[in-house]
Amino acid sequence: MTAQALARDDLGALFDALRAEGYRVVGPTLRDDAIVLADLRGPEDLPAGWTVRQGPGTYRVERRDDEALFGFAVGQHSWKGFLFPSRERLVEMRREDGALEHRPAARDAAPLAFLGVRGCDLAAIEVQDRTFMRGRHVDPGYDARRRAAFVVAVDCLEAGDLCFCASMGTGPGVERGFDLRLTELGPRFLVAVGSARGASVAARLPLRAAPAGDERRRRDGLDDARAHMGRTMQADDLPGLLFGNLDHPRWDDVAARCLACANCTLVCPTCFCFSVETVSDLSGTEARRDRAWDSCFTVQHGQIHGATFRPRIKDRYRQWLTHKLGAWVSQFGVSGCTGCGRCIAWCPVGIDLTEEVAAIRATSRPAVAMPPPPAPAPAVREPMVPATARVTAVRRETDDVVTLRIAHEIAFRPGQFHMLGLPAIGEVPISIAGGDGRSVDHTIRAVGAVSGALAALEPGHALGIRGPFGSAWPLEACVGRPVVVVAGGVGLAPLRAALDTMAARPLDYPSVRLLYGARTPADLLFTDDLQRWAADPRFAVRVTVDHAGADWRGDVGVVTRLITDVPPDAVALVCGPEMMMGFSVRALCAAGLPAERAYVSMERNMACAVAHCGRCQLGPYFVCRDGPVFRFDRIARLFDQEGF
Repeated sequence: MTAQALARDDLGALFDALRAEGYRVVGPTLRDDAIVLADLRGPEDLPAGWTVRQGPGTYRVERRDDEALFGFAVGQHSWKGFLFPSRERLVEMRREDGALEHRPAARDAAPLAFLGVRGCDLAAIEVQDRTFMRGRHVDPGYDARRRAAFVVAVDCLEAGDLCFCASMGTGPGVERGFDLRLTELGPRFLVAVGSARGASVAARLPLRAAPAGDERRRRDGLDDARAHMGRTMQADDLPGLLFGNLDHPRWDDVAARCLACANCTLVCPTCFCFSVETVSDLSGTEARRDRAWDSCFTVQHGQIHGATFRPRIKDRYRQWLTHKLGAWVSQFGVSGCTGCGRCIAWCPVGIDLTEEVAAIRATSRPAVAMPPPPAPAPAVREPMVPATARVTAVRRETDDVVTLRIAHEIAFRPGQFHMLGLPAIGEVPISIAGGDGRSVDHTIRAVGAVSGALAALEPGHALGIRGPFGSAWPLEACVGRPVVVVAGGVGLAPLRAALDTMAARPLDYPSVRLLYGARTPADLLFTDDLQRWAADPRFAVRVTVDHAGADWRGDVGVVTRLITDVPPDAVALVCGPEMMMGFSVRALCAAGLPAERAYVSMERNMACAVAHCGRCQLGPYFVCRDGPVFRFDRIARLFDQEGF
C-alpha cells in the first residue's frame, strides 16, 4: 500500500471528517500549566510547541524550539477516564407497594474520537479491554464506549524522561489496534489506516503520496526513541520473581517512604479497582448503585467485617506492585504495566517502580511458578443488575443467624455464592446453603448493616439477587473416596449443599466424616440436618464446642482435635475462619492427607463478584471468580502470608 501523508495545514480536515462521522473529538491541550486531555475544537487547541519535563515526583511544561503538535510525553490524564469513568451509575432500583424493580442505568452512548493516543496508552486500553470486555462478565458501559471509540494513534519519536515502554513491548511505535495512525514529520503527518472505520475517515482527507524516505524517517525516529528511553525494566520474569520475594526487605524500605496517597493508581492508565456505593432518596423508594474509582492503597479496599487484611502501607504497596507486574499476567494474560512512567512522575515522594524492581532482583530468592490465565468462557452481560426475588420462609438458626429460603429458579453448584441486596442499604456476598431448583437457601449472620437487614427479612419481602458466582466444591473428585468435611461456625453453611448431595448419592460417596465446631451449643447450625446426617450409616458426625455448660454431652475443644486417622486416599473439604482452616489443613496433612486433596473456601470483600472491582484479590487470583473454593496447595504460599 502506498504511504500517504497529510499536510499539517490540512489537519483541520481530520477534525471535520471525524465530526462528519458523528464523533466528539478529545485530545491533548495545554491548560493550567499542564497538558491534559479535553474536548478539542480544532488543531488550534493542540499544544503546539510545548513539551514536558518529568522526573520522580516532578512535572512541568516547557517551550520547544519548534512547533511540534505532539512533541511531549504522556501526562497525568489517560484515556481510562473516558472509557471507565471515575464515577458511573450501574443500577437503578425502585420499591413501591411491596414491588421491587431493578433496571440498568441509562448510559451516554455518544461516540468519542481519541486523538493522539500513544503506544503505551493504546496498550493500556487493550489491557482494560481484557478486564471489562473479554472475560466471562462483560461490563456493558465500558463495552459500548470502547466499541464506539475511534482511535487516532500517534507514534512517539522522542523518548520521555520516565518512559520505559520499550521494556514492556508497548511502544514507542504503534503497530496495531488503531483506526488511523499519525507520525509527525515536521510539516506533514505520515498516515496509516488500521480499520474500515479508519478508511472511511481517511477517504474524507486530502491525502497525498508520502515523499520517498518518510517511512525510513519513521523507523529511524522510533529506533532513536527506543535507544533513549529514560528508564528500563526487565519484565519477562516479573510475576514469579515478585511472588517469590514477598518477604524481601525492600518492601519495608519503600513503605517507609510511601504515603499511601493512591496517586499512582489514579494516574495509572490500567488500574481498575472500584467500590460500589448505594445511594437512596430520603423515602427509600428510589435508590441506585454507583461505581467509583478506588485504590488498593486505601484501608477500606482490604476490609471485611470491620477488619483489614492489608493493615500496613508495606502490605498495600506490595499488593499494588505484585498485582501490577505479576498477578495481572495470571488474571488476564498480560502485564498491568505499559511503561508510561506516570506513577513515577506523580508520586509525591518520587518512588520509582523500576528502581524497586531492580532492588528486589539484585538480592532475590528464586522465582516461583504462577497459575495460567483462566480459560475463555461465554460472556454474560449486565452482571451488576440483580434479579428480583422474594423470601418464602425464614428459619432462625441461632440468636444472630437465620436461613432465608428465597424463591429463585436458578441452577447452582455447592460452594458457590449469590450477591444479595436491598435498595437503600447495600449488597453482600452470601454462600448458597441449599436449594431445590425452585428456591435457594442462604444462611446469614447479622454482622453489619446489610447482613443485619437481610437477616431481619420476613416471608413475602423482596430483595435483589445476582449470581451464582464462583467455584464449587470438587464433588466429582470425591466420588468413590472417603470424604472428610471440617467446618467451623457459620462455615457449615457453604458445605450444607455438598453434604446433602453426598447424602443423596450413597453409591458415589460411601464414607463421609463431618467434623463440626462452634463456639457454644447455642451457636450450632442446622441441628435437624446434623441429626439426619448422623443417622446415615455412611456418615460419621462429630460436633465440638469451645465452651459448654454441664448439660453438654459432646466434645469440648477446637475442631482440629477431632482430626485423626485420615484415610490416605481421602479428600477434605474445609470451611470456616481462615485461622481455623489453616490449623485444620495442617492437621489433615500431618495425619497423612496430601495438600492437593484439601480444599478450602476463602472469604474476601467481594463488591462486584465478577472480577472487575479488584477488592477480593488473593495474589494471582480473584476470590469471586477463581474461588471461593480453592485447592489448598495452590494458595498455600499466600495463606499464612501476612498482608495477603
